[in-house]
Amino acid sequence: MIKKEEVYRIGIFNKPHGVKGELQFSFTDDIFDKVEADCLICLMDGILVPFYIEEYRFRSDSAALIKLEGVDTAEQARRFTNVEVYFPLAHTEDLEPNELSWDFFVGFRVEEVNHGHLGEIEEVDTTTINTLFIIRNDKGHEWLIPACEEFIVDMDTPHRVLTLDLPEGLIDIDSAEQAD
Repeated sequence: MIKKEEVYRIGIFNKPHGVKGELQFSFTDDIFDKVEADCLICLMDGILVPFYIEEYRFRSDSAALIKLEGVDTAEQARRFTNVEVYFPLAHTEDLEPNELSWDFFVGFRVEEVNHGHLGEIEEVDTTTINTLFIIRNDKGHEWLIPACEEFIVDMDTPHRVLTLDLPEGLIDIDSAEQAD
């Protein structure tokens, strides 16, 4: 059985394409094209299920058409409409941070070298000029921290821990703004 902590979300199947079982796939991470992995994990009726990739082709930098083994008709493909797609973390362990998308880090626990445990990355905000990690701790405190390779000191993928060394004052400034 595949556990949620063994995978991370990379996109969603939109709808069937054509009559031979191809699926439109919107992704936030093209990791499936970067590493040797022959399957994608789909959330089907609350269960994570592996499906083997027969072939795929890119339509843009965030969309692809994917053909899964055993999905050969538009009717079979329809059951994948709006299904979330995940990728196994085990296939990413040897990658460097610059080879991963920022969405990979959602769910990671964040440790800061001077301030200790900050919380967990809940989401990545790409709507601003600088990509931000939205980090929340168990007391509800939220930090908006720039997602920047230079801040990453260590990445422990198996334990999903990201250690950062942030510029002096960044945590204090963010904390002071929340106090207002």
